[in-house]
Amino acid sequence: MKITVNGEALATDAATLEELCRELGFADAKIATALNGAFVPKSERTGAALADGAAVEILSPRQGG
Repeated sequence: MKITVNGEALATDAATLEELCRELGFADAKIATALNGAFVPKSERTGAALADGAAVEILSPRQGG
């Protein structure tokens, strides 16, 4: 299926947000996720189904000042 991740088109076979995070190498990373504009907590990523055309945002914390 074709989705958008952080504004860029991506083809994936991931069925859930959790699978997508693993596919993209974020399995153990501390990240924040959103699906179609709605925040998805880590505990709900396995139940967050992806569909063709979905918009996903993946954000990681930054340090500095």
